[in-house]
Amino acid sequence: MNEGWLTLFTQAFTLLLSFDKTLWSIIFVSFSVSLMALLLTLIPSVIAGFILAFSRFKGRWLITSLIHTMQSIPTVVIGLLVYILLTRQGPFGDLHWLFTQKAMIIGQMLICIPILISLSQAAFTHIDKRVWETSRTLGRNVLSTMLLCCRELKVPLLLTVITAFSRIITEVGCSMMVGGNILNATRNIPTAIALETSKGEFAQAIALGMVLLILSFLLNLSLASLRGKALVRSY
Repeated sequence: MNEGWLTLFTQAFTLLLSFDKTLWSIIFVSFSVSLMALLLTLIPSVIAGFILAFSRFKGRWLITSLIHTMQSIPTVVIGLLVYILLTRQGPFGDLHWLFTQKAMIIGQMLICIPILISLSQAAFTHIDKRVWETSRTLGRNVLSTMLLCCRELKVPLLLTVITAFSRIITEVGCSMMVGGNILNATRNIPTAIALETSKGEFAQAIALGMVLLILSFLLNLSLASLRGKALVRSY
């Protein structure tokens, strides 16, 4: 590594450790928006995944196929859809949510929902059906049985949450389109990295990239720990 890049990494560490106001504002916006999107979609999506896994009704395969298809839609297309809905000429233009954090949350919710439903459905599909049957035979209601299944699938469901959160906190296209990349308002980590890199200001981009790397490491470390505990309990 030449001296120039070493200087950039030193500057990046300095920005993080000195709690640079602009840098940490970007981090706060990114985490607050993504966590809110995840929290608003988590419970309804897991319930939907549970219903799709345990229920048999007409059109179930079509709904499942649509959810799988939605996972592959580029985030920029979802951003375009939200933009059209929230623009002044759109059906929800009177809300004046375009280029606000609310618009970003809506976009990230649309990205998050199919991932959560699909992965939670897959997790519930692989659970031993005797857990459901035994619980219902013992008189438990549907909600209680669902919570029991969730406890049995703690690790797969946590992996589902981590996957969804990782997807939305790193997406660029949707946040850029509906948020407008406004400093101290809607500029999050991915849009800031894209902007600073295009300007040739690499120190802040590297610092923000470090935050994402540290987050990824901590999330995977937590998941590995839970997996290890689950294996120990199974013996």
